[in-house]
Amino acid sequence: MSLQEKELKDYCDKYTSPGHEVLYDLERETYLKALSPQMISGHLQGSLLSLLSKTLQPKRILEIGTFTAYATICLAQGLKEDGLLHTIEVNDELDYIIEKYLKKAGLTEKVKTHYGDAFDIIPSLNEKWDMVFIDAGKKDYDAFYDLIIDHVNPGGIILADNVLWYGKVLHKKRDVDSQILNSFVEKINNDQRVENVLLPIRDGLIVVRKK
Repeated sequence: MSLQEKELKDYCDKYTSPGHEVLYDLERETYLKALSPQMISGHLQGSLLSLLSKTLQPKRILEIGTFTAYATICLAQGLKEDGLLHTIEVNDELDYIIEKYLKKAGLTEKVKTHYGDAFDIIPSLNEKWDMVFIDAGKKDYDAFYDLIIDHVNPGGIILADNVLWYGKVLHKKRDVDSQILNSFVEKINNDQRVENVLLPIRDGLIVVRKK
C-alpha cells in the first residue's frame, strides 16, 4: 500500500461511523494470535457489511468463511429480531476466538457456528437466504455461487470478498488465483438473474442482488 493509499484509507476510516465496541479488541487479538491476520475485514469493510445488513434487515444470513468472526459480528447487527446467521469455518482451531467474541458481542443466540467443509454443511441447512457473504478459498467461489444462488430469495444480496486479488486481476499474465477470480466476476456479470457492482474497497468486494 502506497503512502497516498494509506492516507486515503485513514481518511475514509475517520469519516466512517465506529463499529461494535468489541471489534477493536477482536482485531487486536487477531493480529496477535492468528495466522494471516490481514484476512480480517477491518473497520471500513466491516462497516459497509453492517450498513448493508441493517438496510436489508435479513432473516437468514449465510457466511462462508468465518475466520475470527469480525465480519460475522458486523453482518449479524442487521438481522431481524427472529433472524439467524449461519457461519461456516473450515479451521476449527479458530473456535476459541470466534466463540469468545460472539459471546462478548451478545450474539450467541443470533449466530450458529459450523466447523467443517462448506460443501457438506450448506446443503444440510435447508434454508432460503436473504444475504450471503463468501470469503473462503478463492478456487471455490464459482462452486459456492452455484450452490447457493437458487436458494437466495429475490431481492437477496450475495457478497464476495478479495475479487481484485491485490490488483493482480489487471495483470496481462495472471496467476492462477487471479484467473479464477476474473472468471468468477465475468460469470456474475453475465448472469441475467442478478445485478451487480464491484467495489474497490479493501481487496475488492462484489455486491450482487438477485432479481
